[in-house]
Amino acid sequence: MSAPLDVPLDASVESSAATGPRRFGFVGLVVARIGTMCLVELQKLRHDRTELITRAIQPALWLLIFGETFTRLRAIPTGNVPYLDYLAPGILAQSALFISIFYGIQIIWERDAGVLAKLLVTPTPRIALVTGKAFAAGIRALVQALVVLVLAAILGVGLTANPLKLLAMCVVVILGSAFFCCLSITIAGLVLSRDRLMGIGQAITMPLFFGSNALYPVNLMPGWLQVVNRVNPLGYEVDALRGLLIGTPANLVRDFLVLVIAAAFMVTVSSALLPRLAK
Repeated sequence: MSAPLDVPLDASVESSAATGPRRFGFVGLVVARIGTMCLVELQKLRHDRTELITRAIQPALWLLIFGETFTRLRAIPTGNVPYLDYLAPGILAQSALFISIFYGIQIIWERDAGVLAKLLVTPTPRIALVTGKAFAAGIRALVQALVVLVLAAILGVGLTANPLKLLAMCVVVILGSAFFCCLSITIAGLVLSRDRLMGIGQAITMPLFFGSNALYPVNLMPGWLQVVNRVNPLGYEVDALRGLLIGTPANLVRDFLVLVIAAAFMVTVSSALLPRLAK
């Protein structure tokens, strides 16, 4: 969607959400903000479906080329699980990461267009604004995740059909995307520039990806990389997705707890930096 269409959509829809739910208090404001931002993202995707196709190219290449090749080579031991099956949840998490890590660019664009300043003078708490943005990134990532899941199923990956596990998978993707979205907003609040944010985002994306268990088991990593994986939220997201989608052993309670705490922490930090963007 072009920029001129985004401004009235965001401003009009978000302004109505800021004034409507006052009688429900803080929780009502947060829920309304989340609903509004998610609706905005769905409207953007409806007006520009080509983005789904272009964003599907990279995960398709990982699954078709990297996954199929290493499955035949058997170069990475994954036990009784075919490597393509092992890889698919990692590529799903990677796809969500690539979408959410650059979400701060949209915040900077909204600042330049004057939308952010208008939102900050509404009664809506900053934390509700950021939470709404975080869940909106999760919705966009979920749409992308659906594309990856369909492609994985076509390639013969043994995915679960359990609706409860699929629902839990959606929660994991949203939590992971919320963390990286808020990390992007935090960086935006520090650098205040689209070009700088783009450069930092590109610099940290691949280390986050390769510093997780998305491509290989943790026990194959050198000791220092295992330490990186332990402090990398993407590793917990991949572990949960793998356990839910293909049934590998996973500590789901730990994974969910880490993702919730990490997302809540980054929402708090990015909310504190949001006014700095509007100056």
